[in-house]
Amino acid sequence: MTPADAPAAGRPLWGGWRERLRPDPDARRVLRNDGLLAAAVIAVELILTAIGPPQPRQLGWAAVVVLSVAGAAPLVLRRVSTWGAVVLLIAAGGASAITEHQTVTATVAILLLTYTVAAQFALSRAGLAAALLWGPVLVINFFTPAHLRPDGMSLGYIVFLNVLIAMVCFFFGRTVHARRTSTHALEERARAAEQNQRALAEQAVGDERRRIARELHDMVAHHVSVMGVLATGARRVLKRDPDSADEALATIEDTSRATLREMRRLLDVLRTDAEPAAELSPQPGLAGIEALVEQVREAGLPVALRVDGTPGPLDHGVALAIYRIVQEALTNALKHAGNATAHVRLSFGVYWLIVEVFDTGRGPVPGSDQAVGHGLVGMRERVALYGGTLRTGPRPGGGFRVYAKIPMEQ
Repeated sequence: MTPADAPAAGRPLWGGWRERLRPDPDARRVLRNDGLLAAAVIAVELILTAIGPPQPRQLGWAAVVVLSVAGAAPLVLRRVSTWGAVVLLIAAGGASAITEHQTVTATVAILLLTYTVAAQFALSRAGLAAALLWGPVLVINFFTPAHLRPDGMSLGYIVFLNVLIAMVCFFFGRTVHARRTSTHALEERARAAEQNQRALAEQAVGDERRRIARELHDMVAHHVSVMGVLATGARRVLKRDPDSADEALATIEDTSRATLREMRRLLDVLRTDAEPAAELSPQPGLAGIEALVEQVREAGLPVALRVDGTPGPLDHGVALAIYRIVQEALTNALKHAGNATAHVRLSFGVYWLIVEVFDTGRGPVPGSDQAVGHGLVGMRERVALYGGTLRTGPRPGGGFRVYAKIPMEQ
């Protein structure tokens, strides 16, 4: 179903057809086809007028052309602006009644428009539109003089014939409307079933990956435990039994390689399809923070870096977490702070290390990622992984502040 054929229950009187035609090639195609149909009907009208018998009240060619075009205009707009076509057809019918000249274009238009409203609108709106179309026709029939009626046709027969034609066009349109509605419902049901099937398949894959990950985790934990026991034994017998120590170290070597392979498999299992492949380059740490700060300065945000204390030996995971926290905080400041400066403070103590990043900008914009917190989820997860705490929010003097406190391993 094209957009022009879709139900038009919420359209305004003139349908907003200009706005729909600009981005919608289907609507332009529908308008072009209906325009060709209207031109063909006008041509037939003019040919019949030229070769047909004279009318009881003969009009000039200019009046005939004007009435013919007025009757064909609803054909052009019937699927683009249906209510507008109804209004135009009522006006064209009134002009035909005043001039006592029935046009072929108006006759074709009322038949097609009756079908169109029945096929596009809900039943109540379709009935209202059909009544607006055919009500004036029945009124004109009652007030048409007998000498202007077709030969041998009584008023009752003409009314019956008009009602029958209107009902045929209307019910044919309702049949098409029902078929379209049924097709749309089946498509939606098929789409929902496909989405449900995809969700079930993804859930099954996720469950299986978690089961495999648990098994690999147990295997890795076992290997690490074995390496710890063997390393302890090798250290104790190293001086008095070097051969046994060498054998234990060889076993540790083989076990460590097997553990590394299982760890890679474990990461492959836990990685989702949307995540990129693992990078082989070393992950950044504390040494990369100065380069990161320099990059942000070059991007246009003045940044001051301050380091308190001397960083002791840190796990690579903790160093990476510090780097990512600073990186995310400076990225948010660069995006949201505006004309401001940023400050990065790293404090290394005996029991805690503190990471603080704040800016002097306008603060988070309501509804932005920084205000909602989507960009801070990764920070919070990284800090929580190492038993720390994270506080984020606007500063009293303006700007935004990120404060992370992570315990030092003793």
